[in-house]
Amino acid sequence: MKRYGNLWSDIISFENLLSSAQKAQRGKRFRDSVLEFNDQREANILQLQQELITHTYQPGKYRTFEILDPKPRMISAAPYRDRVVHHAPMQGDYPTD
Repeated sequence: MKRYGNLWSDIISFENLLSSAQKAQRGKRFRDSVLEFNDQREANILQLQQELITHTYQPGKYRTFEILDPKPRMISAAPYRDRVVHHAPMQGDYPTD
């Protein structure tokens, strides 16, 4: 298996984080947390990028709730800002061979 290094700068690039934000909001774009983030999207992405660059990023508190359909279970949902970070490593145009 071949390994690639130095991908961090690609993962935390503004363009990649913007694409991650667009993917993270699919099906959720009218939720309060998404609307609030998008109200100042560029500033929020720049702040998130700066926290990732300086290694000061801290994940937010998960929201836990119960759903009953199709069976009862507990769900833990990450804040929207964290979902943007979760999508970031999957968005880049990284080498594949």
